[in-house]
Amino acid sequence: MKVVTAEEMRSIDRKTIKNYGIPASTLMERAGLAVALKIRELFEKRKVIVLSGGGNNGGDGLVVARNLFNWGWNVKVLMMSKKDRLSLDCLSQYNTAQKSGVPVEFRTALTAGDIHSALIVDALFGTGINKPVAAPLSDVLTFLNGSEVKVLSVDIPSGISSDNGQIMGQAVRADYTVTFGLPKIGHLLHPGAEYTGDLIVEDIGFPGALLNAEELKRETIEVNDAAMLLPERTTDSHKGDYGHVLVIAGSRGKTGAAIMTAKACLRAGAGMVTIGVPETLADIFQGRVTEEMVLPLPDTGKGMLSAHSLDTILGFVMEKIDAIGVGPGMGVSDDTGRLLSELVLRSPVPMVIDADGINSLSTAKGRGKGVKDILNGARSPVILTPHPGEMSRLLSAGKNFLQQDRMNIASLFSKETGTCLVLKGAPTVIAEPEGRVFINTTGNPGMATAGSGDVLTGIIASMLGQGLTALTASVLGVFLHGLAGDIAAEKKGMHSLIASDIMKVMPDAFFRLAKYI
Repeated sequence: MKVVTAEEMRSIDRKTIKNYGIPASTLMERAGLAVALKIRELFEKRKVIVLSGGGNNGGDGLVVARNLFNWGWNVKVLMMSKKDRLSLDCLSQYNTAQKSGVPVEFRTALTAGDIHSALIVDALFGTGINKPVAAPLSDVLTFLNGSEVKVLSVDIPSGISSDNGQIMGQAVRADYTVTFGLPKIGHLLHPGAEYTGDLIVEDIGFPGALLNAEELKRETIEVNDAAMLLPERTTDSHKGDYGHVLVIAGSRGKTGAAIMTAKACLRAGAGMVTIGVPETLADIFQGRVTEEMVLPLPDTGKGMLSAHSLDTILGFVMEKIDAIGVGPGMGVSDDTGRLLSELVLRSPVPMVIDADGINSLSTAKGRGKGVKDILNGARSPVILTPHPGEMSRLLSAGKNFLQQDRMNIASLFSKETGTCLVLKGAPTVIAEPEGRVFINTTGNPGMATAGSGDVLTGIIASMLGQGLTALTASVLGVFLHGLAGDIAAEKKGMHSLIASDIMKVMPDAFFRLAKYI
């Protein structure tokens, strides 16, 4: 499903009215009716307080109130705006509500008596908010958040930015949000996602051509989308048909990261996996692997890869390898910086770079180039999988800067470097150089555990080895990783979840996904 900004949704609204001849009043009626029907579905008949602002969101709220009132519900509208400041459409709905007998009061505050035993319908601001919420309405939102009443927001929780999910001074925490046409970015990115509660997207008659327009570049990854990307398995195939992946990872004290990445790679369907490791640690790795193979590489004598390992790696890659996964547990040094920059510039096969591989690139200046120049000079497709800290190092910027607009920052970085960027987080977003951004819909907080990213690296590298493009490998890999995490949480709970649990249930994730083919 496509995901939009406030302005993109306004454009859809304008085109629906102008190009398709559907009046604004009709859209407002449909929106309010959709919310009222959803309330009737979710709740037994009860007291309802509709908090309406003076804009079109408030108009939607008035339609909600009128429909519920006509169905015999105990409804009151509290207009949190002066009457002479209502928009034309809101004023029209106010007049209709008055004629219909709906109780309406103009207020700027709430009391405990107002909301006692009530369902609150939040129709104060909607998607158009562009400045911090000020008193007295900020006090209203604070009061609601301190109560135990149920809140259903119309379109988006009041005080949440539609474009980045940030809190505009103060915001209401909704239990449910009913939005129209398409979800907004602010519904899906934190903290907005937490304030949205259960998100319900209602069809109110926007033309499909507008909702699916090519110029809308952001979309969620749904289970049907991921299922269609699963690599096929033919009856006459052999291991060579499913790729040989080289995992370059591990250092003294961090051998587990390499093992986990390699095993996840196999679990995700790779035909063969070789682990490229520092030669002084080769015996340790050899004693821990079963299905995987080990390639000893020149190291610094301290259990970390040397820059001199490049020739060995490239020779092995050109002879046998279909994809590379590099970085987990590798450590960061001048040698790893030089190794990574040259590997990006010279590798004849696609690669996914994670963890210490990203950190090594962040400090590298191979051939006098900065990190963006190195990535732009890549011989083959590159996928980067940073968490916010690693992304901040790539950008030489603070985490707060990144979190305020992570989707657009990811998209810009992908365009500037020609890479596929998997920015991990809640949710993980995937950006590709042509401007498309995909928002993952699987995963849970239990996956915030050491080694979870190593498993993801192995899954994506496996998909590359099986012939998927950088984008499809990233989209499918991220979705599968989150799905496996959800299955593991069902079995273990989120508090006790560890990365190996995710890897162990990979077969269950494939089984579940295959049902949708």
